[in-house]
Amino acid sequence: MVHVRRTIERADKSVIAMFAEVSPALAHEAMGRTGAMDAGLKPIYSGMKVCGPAITAQCHPGDNVMLHKALALAQPGDVIVASMGLVDTGAWGEVLTTSAVARGVAGLVIDGMVRDGLGIKNLGFPVFSRGLCMKGTVKETIGLVNHPICCGGVTVNPGDIVIGDDDGVVVIPRANATEELIRRCHDREQREHEMMERLRAGVTTLDLLGLDAMLKAKGLQEEG
Repeated sequence: MVHVRRTIERADKSVIAMFAEVSPALAHEAMGRTGAMDAGLKPIYSGMKVCGPAITAQCHPGDNVMLHKALALAQPGDVIVASMGLVDTGAWGEVLTTSAVARGVAGLVIDGMVRDGLGIKNLGFPVFSRGLCMKGTVKETIGLVNHPICCGGVTVNPGDIVIGDDDGVVVIPRANATEELIRRCHDREQREHEMMERLRAGVTTLDLLGLDAMLKAKGLQEEG
């Protein structure tokens, strides 16, 4: 079998730039509440944001050699998305981050752990992982690059758009990365802004969302 696919199809840069202005939560809601990685994948420091096409890597537990291969193939703006199969090794650290920053890679999403957290933070490189672990890895076993993988409970294909911020990570299938989806995201954002204006005016969330009527219809009883 072919282990490494050197080229992938990416969404147009203008489309990626528009998704970069969208939060993962908005994209998740606009896609019918799909695409969200599980909450165990978190940013290693607050305030980070990443958006770009996925370069995928399937690694064997405790072995990061395919991360090195994926990084060598990544283009500026790409996000490396990796599945490690094991969480108690730091599969990515300051050395790989230094190379990634030099190559213009946008960030890393890894279903596993990383190390050198302070060094990564000082380099300003966005990393989403299951935490930090000082234990190192080996570099021995062939895995896969730019094949479909599972990361954070979500299937990620090469070229899918990945968006991450403090709330977590969402994956937008490349075929769904359209201006129509962006419009739905902006429409939802506008509705939320309008809701918050009414809330600032003193309207309760119960009234605004019709929750009181719904609870009464379900038989909610109150006293006092």
